[in-house]
Amino acid sequence: MRATVLHTSRDIRLDEVDAPQLQLDTDAVVRVVASCICGSDLWPYRGINPVDEPVRIGHEFVGIVEQVGSSVSTLTPGDFVIAPFTFSDNTCLLCERGVHTSCVNGGIWGRDDKQGHAVDGGQGELVRVPWADGTLVATPSQPSQEMVAQLLTLSDVFPTGHHAAVSAGVTPGSTVAVVGDGAVGLSAVLAAKRLGAARIVAMSRHEDRQRLARQFGADEIVAERGTEGAAAVREILDGIGADFVLECVGTGDSMKQAMFSARPGGRIGYVGVPHDVQINVPAMFGRNIGLAGGVAPVRHYIEQLLPDVLAGTITPGSVFDLTLPLDRVADGYRAMDERTAIKTMLTL
Repeated sequence: MRATVLHTSRDIRLDEVDAPQLQLDTDAVVRVVASCICGSDLWPYRGINPVDEPVRIGHEFVGIVEQVGSSVSTLTPGDFVIAPFTFSDNTCLLCERGVHTSCVNGGIWGRDDKQGHAVDGGQGELVRVPWADGTLVATPSQPSQEMVAQLLTLSDVFPTGHHAAVSAGVTPGSTVAVVGDGAVGLSAVLAAKRLGAARIVAMSRHEDRQRLARQFGADEIVAERGTEGAAAVREILDGIGADFVLECVGTGDSMKQAMFSARPGGRIGYVGVPHDVQINVPAMFGRNIGLAGGVAPVRHYIEQLLPDVLAGTITPGSVFDLTLPLDRVADGYRAMDERTAIKTMLTL
């Protein structure tokens, strides 16, 4: 079968690899219908996270179940399923507490499972899914082609934006600032709106992303960055800053901007993968700033968010502004790297 392999920085290829087989009774094999490229995939693509040997890549996909192991009880061949960006058993003590990304039996696509079996990346034709009952979420029926993009966002990007909003504690009637205008930041705007935020400020310097932010519910746009941008946020939000700030980038500068944009007593929800981020705890202490977040436990959120997506009351799939066949995956990475696309969907 064909699958995406990152050989070295900016050298992404569609290679022939062995098709996956059931390894354990708890496995399933899924034929991928659509996958996508994540902003976090760009860290190794750009060489920021070193790549020493060819690696399978990709962790967001939806598809159709082809095979199930003898212990799988909630899925049958033919089911359309959403795969969170990590696999988990959904039964351990940490999964029960909603932290599926720390599942004692869980893991990440493209790396070996706890039993030492290779696990496929999500950007390929077929994927072996460990702990299929716990990992996969089946939809009530086969979705339309238009709905596939909406459902694909539930594998990572929309629940990640939702995690930023939940971690910060967004409440009805609150004020929110979102740092980052990538797909996660835009999803965070939509999540904050869904949770009832009264005023949302999106920080963006790109017209296409500003338009989508407003479509998702942003009331104001701030193009400035750093202290100047934070000052603009404070001016818009009653001169004091945001009740809740959603940090969706992961750099030192973005975290500083989030800190400066929060009002005293405010809360920051962060989901940007941290790179060279340092936290000024004494400054947080003096202003009573709270900080929470981390890797989004997507599996915990999918069933909460799925009904609104199926009903069409939210359309997170609008973050996909470029759709390509899998054999043009290199073009998809290049477009996101050069910021000519917000998020690329790959179809099979």
